[in-house]
Amino acid sequence: MGHNKFAPSWLSEPKDLNQVDAGVWPSGLARTPAGDVSIAGIPVAELATKFGTPLMVIDQDDFFARAKKVKSAFENSCSRIGTSSKTYYAGKSLLTTEIVKWIDQLGLNLDVSTGGELALALAGGISPDRIGLHGNNKSLYEIGRAVTANVGAIVIDSEIEIERIASVAGAQDKIQPVRIRVNAGVHAHTHEYLATAREDQKFGIAISDVPVLVEKIRSHSHLKFLGLHSHIGSQIFALEGFIESIRRLLPLHKLLLAGGAVPELNVGGGFGINYTSSDDAPEITEFADRIADEVATICGELEIAVPILCFEPGRVISGPAGITLYNVGTIKDVQLKEDGVTGVRKYVSIDGGMSDNARPSLYSADYSPILASRVSGAKPALSRVVGKHCESGDVVVRNCYLPEDINPNDLLAVAATGAYCHSLASNYNYVTRPAIVAVKNGNIQLVLRAETEADMFARDPGYLEDKTR
Repeated sequence: MGHNKFAPSWLSEPKDLNQVDAGVWPSGLARTPAGDVSIAGIPVAELATKFGTPLMVIDQDDFFARAKKVKSAFENSCSRIGTSSKTYYAGKSLLTTEIVKWIDQLGLNLDVSTGGELALALAGGISPDRIGLHGNNKSLYEIGRAVTANVGAIVIDSEIEIERIASVAGAQDKIQPVRIRVNAGVHAHTHEYLATAREDQKFGIAISDVPVLVEKIRSHSHLKFLGLHSHIGSQIFALEGFIESIRRLLPLHKLLLAGGAVPELNVGGGFGINYTSSDDAPEITEFADRIADEVATICGELEIAVPILCFEPGRVISGPAGITLYNVGTIKDVQLKEDGVTGVRKYVSIDGGMSDNARPSLYSADYSPILASRVSGAKPALSRVVGKHCESGDVVVRNCYLPEDINPNDLLAVAATGAYCHSLASNYNYVTRPAIVAVKNGNIQLVLRAETEADMFARDPGYLEDKTR
C-alpha cells in the first residue's frame, strides 16, 4: 500500500480502521460484539446520550493503574540506591475535587501553580503538607494563602520571592519549607514552547546565582531550605536531558551542603506519552531506573549522601486515561494538488474543537481518532478533524485516516485527551465547556457537569440586566 503524498511521513494507512491500538487508548476501551466502542463496559453512545457531546471520559481504573505504576517505579528505583522518593501529580494537567480525592487515595503529592489550583486542592481534602506551590509570579495573596494552609513546599522562582515568602511566614510565625527552581540550561527534546529549562525563558534561576540566594533563604528563620528543583520540559521521550541536568545540579547540591542541610533534590519530569501509533514513549520504569542510577553514580563520585528524590511525572497519569467523544456534523472533500499530483482530504467537522482541546493549535500536537459508534468496512480516507469555531486553526486532529463512509451524527472518539485539554479549555466563540465523567466497572460518575450558557453569562452585568426586563 503506497504512502499518500498528502499525509505526513509518520502516518501510515491502517489495514483495519476498526482496530483499537492499546498503546494509545485506555485499557478499559474496546469494541463490543455489536461494533461500537465501550469503555469500562459502558457503550460510548450511552454516555453521549446521557451527558451530550463533546464529553471527556476518564477510565478510572486506567488512571489508578498508571498512577500506581509511576509511584512504584520511583519508589523501587530510589529504594535500590538507598533513598526515598516523592511523586507529585501535575494539577495543571487535570484537576477537579474528585481528582484530588483520587490523588489523596493513591498516596501521591500534588503540584499546584496558582491560588485557584491551591483552593481546589484544599477543597478536595488532600493534606496541605503534600502540596507543592509553583509559579513564576506568585502574588502576595497566593503566598499568604499557601503559608496559611501549611503547604509542604513553595518553589522559589526569583529572588524577590525570598523576601515575600519570609515576610508572610514571619507574620504568621511559621517556618515555611521552600525549594529553589534552577534553570540548568538543559534543552529537552520537545516542542519549543514546552522546553522550560533554557536560559532565555521565564522560569528558574541561573546556576551561578543559586548559592547567594540560598544564603539569603538560610538567613531567614522562618524559611526552611529543602533543596533544588529542576524541570526541563514536557512530553519528553529522551533520557539525555535528565542525565545532563543531574550532572549539573549535583555539584551545586554538594556546594550547598557546606552551608547546611539539603535533604531533597527535585529532578522534575514531564515524561512523554503516546498520542499516535507512531509514538514510542519509553516505559516509566526506564526513566526511573536511569535517573536513580545516575544520581547514585554522581553522588558516589562527589562523596555525598543520596538525597530524597522528588519527581513530577506530568501527563503520564491523566493523559492516556482520558478520551473525548464528539458528534460528527458537516463533512466535505477538499481537492488537493501539489507538484502535479492530485488527491482528496476529507474535512470532518465536530461539535467541539479548540475550546476543549487547544493543544493542536498551541503546539501542533497530534491526536488519534476512531469511529466509535459503529464499525465500517469502507476504505480509509485521509482526513482532518476540525472544530466548529470561526478560526482556520481550529483543528483537533490534523492528520488521520477515517472511514470513507463517515456520516453526520457518527460518534468520534479522540485518544489521550486526559491531560491539558480540560485545563486549557475556553469559551471561545461563547461555546460551553464539556462535562467530565469517570467510568469504572460499568458505573458512571459525574466529575464535572457540562457548562451552560447561564454559567458563561453570569459575569456579564448587561446580560443579567436584560434578563430581568
